[in-house]
Amino acid sequence: MLGRRFFQRGHAGVATASLTPEPANLQRLAPWGLVAVLMGAGALAVNAWLAPDAEHDVAPSAAAITTEAPSLLTSAMAKIQGDPTPSVSGLVPQPISDDALAQTLPKLGRAEARLIGVYHLIGQARPREALREAEALVRDHPNFQLAQLVLGDLLTMQTRPVGQLGDVADTKALAAGEQLKELREQSRRRLMALTERPPEGSVPTQFLTLATQSRHAIAVDASRSRLYLFENTKASNSGEGTKPGSRMKLVADYYISVGLSGVDKLIEGDLRTPLGVYYITSSLDPNKLPDLYGAGALPINYPNALDLKRGKTGSGIWLHGSPSEQFARPPQASEGCVVLSNPDLQSLLAKVSIRTTPVVIASELHWVQPEALDLDRQQFQESLEAWRSLKSAGDLEQLKALYSDRFTIQGQKLADWWPRVESEIKSKGSRELQIKDLSVLQWRDQDQTMVVTFGEVAEGARRGTTKRQYWIREDAQWKIFYEGPV
Repeated sequence: MLGRRFFQRGHAGVATASLTPEPANLQRLAPWGLVAVLMGAGALAVNAWLAPDAEHDVAPSAAAITTEAPSLLTSAMAKIQGDPTPSVSGLVPQPISDDALAQTLPKLGRAEARLIGVYHLIGQARPREALREAEALVRDHPNFQLAQLVLGDLLTMQTRPVGQLGDVADTKALAAGEQLKELREQSRRRLMALTERPPEGSVPTQFLTLATQSRHAIAVDASRSRLYLFENTKASNSGEGTKPGSRMKLVADYYISVGLSGVDKLIEGDLRTPLGVYYITSSLDPNKLPDLYGAGALPINYPNALDLKRGKTGSGIWLHGSPSEQFARPPQASEGCVVLSNPDLQSLLAKVSIRTTPVVIASELHWVQPEALDLDRQQFQESLEAWRSLKSAGDLEQLKALYSDRFTIQGQKLADWWPRVESEIKSKGSRELQIKDLSVLQWRDQDQTMVVTFGEVAEGARRGTTKRQYWIREDAQWKIFYEGPV
């Protein structure tokens, strides 16, 4: 069974070519382009910055800098200086400053934080320190190709002037052009995550309520190649199960890769990562997995009830690590999985729990303060409370009106499944039901959907049933189109 899963669509393929050079070849292979892109210079005269006989680190003069192509850092800084308002996504510009980095770097993976530190030293015209830090990073992570390229740029600057972005021999550029492009895009996205940050206390719009049992939650922004990990810091078991009882704190965010063809998975083998609200279903032992999956794997429940309702196919979508020869994958590289570096995945494995950790995967996340979701939360909870009240009272006719005509579960339609509800209510009689450990996550695309997980406990009972419902907005009313045990 496990062996079959290794070949299911959804898992990353391994690139056969490698840009990781031998140390002796770093000067010849590594392009200046990455450092130039990061620091806002199209080209630099090396003698103005890091001449071999220079006594001090000196920043290049304006005359030494050309502007063949705008850089990410140039654009980011212009945005910070010219437009302090949040973007449509709710992210806000953040300056590359010591204070800002002190707040952000602890949330990043350790290797990425060290790479960003190298960038920062370059930006401060401290290339000798940058070189030492880059050498240490590559020594600790020799498979970190992006770090290798940055180190190569720093070494190249000691031997000759660099005249243009990606200043390597034409034959090398042609041979590895696609990989150079992917590494530059990886670098761009890592820096973009640094210069555009979620406002303090903000959350993605999908998270309305988290149950006490959900100690952590995950949100993936494919457009920025980021996975955000939240801690449920205000989880409380107050007994008021239908009231919001959680506040989310962003504790980490990591660079990730998604499907080779992007996102919005529709069919088996389309090389896309699914979009939606999912849950981690298990944790796979890395010792029983091929090297492709690195430090382990966390399968999610794709296809979920909404996916099945829409006729989507495919399976084997995991959050997993990277093969040993690659520290990180290009932004779009897998067959549909979400891929992290192995150290970042190990950090994730130490925190998340199976069955109770939600995973939101969006093409782009939208960030708001939690109180901005109060209206959505309140309007839906009125419908959920109506369901609880009608079922408690045994009012089958009005209860059935809360279920969609498009209801399905395991191939059964509402008419086939409803006798089970009738039998359950008649056998137990009218008993007050309590909803405990409630999680409500919303998903908006062409429809508005709620993914609701809770414990249903009858009055006087010591145990209950954990259920998951999918509600959809139909003609301004919330209706259930799936209901089943977790």
